[in-house]
Amino acid sequence: MEINTTVEKIFRLNPYQKRALAKLGLLTAGDLLRHFPTRYGDVAVMKNIGDLTQGETAVIFGKISNLKTSKAFYKKIPMAEAKITDESGNIKAIWFNQPYIAKMFSEGALVRVEGKVSEKKSKLYLSNPKIEKVDKVPIGVGESLFGSAGDEHYLYPVYPESRGISSNWLYHSTQKVLKSGILDNLIDPIPSEILQKYNLPGLKTALVWIHAPKTENDALAARKRFAFEEVFFIQLERQKARRDYEQNPSFKIIPNEADLIKFKSRFSFTPTGAQERALSNVLADFSKSRPMLRLLEGDVGSGKTFVAAAAAYAAVVTRPPSTRGLAQGKQDFGNLQVAYMAPTEILARQHFESFTEYFAHLPINIGLITGSGCLKFPSKTNPKEATKISRGQLLKWVANGEIPILIGTHALIQKTVRFKHLALAVIDEQHRFGVIQRQKLIRKGELAPHLLSMTATPIPRTLALTIFGDLDLTLLDEMPPGRKPIITDLVLQNDRENTYEKIRAEIVAGRQAYVICPRIDEPDPNKLLALQAKSVKAEAQRLKKEIFPEFEIGILHGKLKPTEKEEVMADFKNGKLNILVATSVVEVGVNVPNATVIVIEGAERFGLAQLHQFRGRVQRSNYQAYCYVFTESQKGNAVRRLKALEQAANGFELAEQDLKIRGAGELSGARQWGLSDIAMDALKNLKMVEAARAEAQRIITEDPTLKNFPTLAEKIKQAEAIHLE
Repeated sequence: MEINTTVEKIFRLNPYQKRALAKLGLLTAGDLLRHFPTRYGDVAVMKNIGDLTQGETAVIFGKISNLKTSKAFYKKIPMAEAKITDESGNIKAIWFNQPYIAKMFSEGALVRVEGKVSEKKSKLYLSNPKIEKVDKVPIGVGESLFGSAGDEHYLYPVYPESRGISSNWLYHSTQKVLKSGILDNLIDPIPSEILQKYNLPGLKTALVWIHAPKTENDALAARKRFAFEEVFFIQLERQKARRDYEQNPSFKIIPNEADLIKFKSRFSFTPTGAQERALSNVLADFSKSRPMLRLLEGDVGSGKTFVAAAAAYAAVVTRPPSTRGLAQGKQDFGNLQVAYMAPTEILARQHFESFTEYFAHLPINIGLITGSGCLKFPSKTNPKEATKISRGQLLKWVANGEIPILIGTHALIQKTVRFKHLALAVIDEQHRFGVIQRQKLIRKGELAPHLLSMTATPIPRTLALTIFGDLDLTLLDEMPPGRKPIITDLVLQNDRENTYEKIRAEIVAGRQAYVICPRIDEPDPNKLLALQAKSVKAEAQRLKKEIFPEFEIGILHGKLKPTEKEEVMADFKNGKLNILVATSVVEVGVNVPNATVIVIEGAERFGLAQLHQFRGRVQRSNYQAYCYVFTESQKGNAVRRLKALEQAANGFELAEQDLKIRGAGELSGARQWGLSDIAMDALKNLKMVEAARAEAQRIITEDPTLKNFPTLAEKIKQAEAIHLE
């Protein structure tokens, strides 16, 4: 058996098992070995059917018969029925909403059944038990499911399942693969000196320990090894990508200090110390001959846009060193260029409006490109306004250098967008874009542009170090002077009326409010499993009719046309609307300083990072801001999480609390990083992440091509191939 031998060649599989394995991504023997248990349970003991008692959870073996499908009396729910028989008796098994089970087994087949014993009319039955086919029935009662007391191991693993494949099937199948001798041919990709340095088990040992641990310490050591391995590979790939990128030449940008001070003085506020330090980091990177790769992480409202604007200014007032155009008798427009990518049209337009204000005093053209159209500032007919232009014309001006600053959405990375002297690429809300999208943007110029990624989404330091391992990290850990901390209140059902009065008082005083709802339309009443959550449309009507009839209320959601969104946002920004009822479309970047209240309906349905983003919509001025978190939950983890939001002073603190409360695997937004559960566990261990990062940096520094590490080189090659798909 080889590591790439397909599971179908190893085991006889029925159609349900094939589908389940495909869903779990388990196609080869190697996939099975890398499908790790989520936890370890106590050893279960088999029972005879005749010894079963009501209320217990039991495991039985026997023959299956009387297979049929029927409908339950209550609500006519489709179900499967069968009788399980052993030497001591028989018991009925019922599977509600799973009629397909009756077709999975043949009469008289031997099966293993595990489930809770229920009773109705003095007769015992098994309700929705786990069931799987077996080749033989164990001899004698009291045997462990995973070996008797004399066997080597006592803990049994519990695996992630899918309909058609049980944890028990996965256990026995994995054990068969382990005992096949497959481990003898495996090469450990982690260098032995690293394993020894951090006291990590080798690959063969770790695979045995994670699937069949003798002790809890064995299982923990194996998980630690595989967590380190995954983070190490990510770091290695990121560090190699960084080194490869830094081999490219880039534009050296050294702005006139006096002119830069004048530009910064145009802002209506004095930059914080954190903003000045961040800008200094960026300018120091600009002065080098290699491209900058930097992540700017700052809380909502901490002033990341100021840093981006100052960096853009430094770039566009710098002349390109090339005079190739002049040598060929062509006009050289003499500006380095900046590309600024935002995740939504609303945010891209907002940045466009801000930049036209920042650069209005300079002879600088600024373009906007989105899916719904293009704009150019200034207009020839009105120097204080922007004008609509055709996409073709905008792209022509960008390509020949007449537009030094181009702001846009994903439209920026299309093949038709070409720059003449792209010197700086800015990516706002970095987490919204994938690695490939980032690569497409920074490959737009002949020279490698400097990269400034920005995010306001709270990310634990360990996650930032892991995922953004190729970027230098700068934190904006100060808020602009005069900003008051947002007052966050967790509002239960019986406190709503008082809260509405507080909101009314704020609006009467001249302020505005957001109301966030989880969905756009009301759920279909015919769909029992539909999300029972408040909708934008119905809540806006209810608020207007029952709560705030005296105020103007508007709605904003993703199904509106771009022009409709622009109109609604303009009305809200200009004060024509008192309340804006919206979906999560306002999560990122929307800036209305006069809005000081935000209500979040069904708050338990959002992640903490997302809730923090919502809250940041109302920390845009020196007015006191309020965030009212409405929840229908009364207790449990949901309330614990929301109380963390209520108590956390900033996004960084909140991210760490989210990691502790919900667990790494449930961290808001964490799934999108492509990390396994076992690697997410590693994020709770800063020393492990830092160690993996340090080892990856050392190896790439000493051996950039990984000539002496062929196994690692192959791993990186595979990862790069996946990214290019």
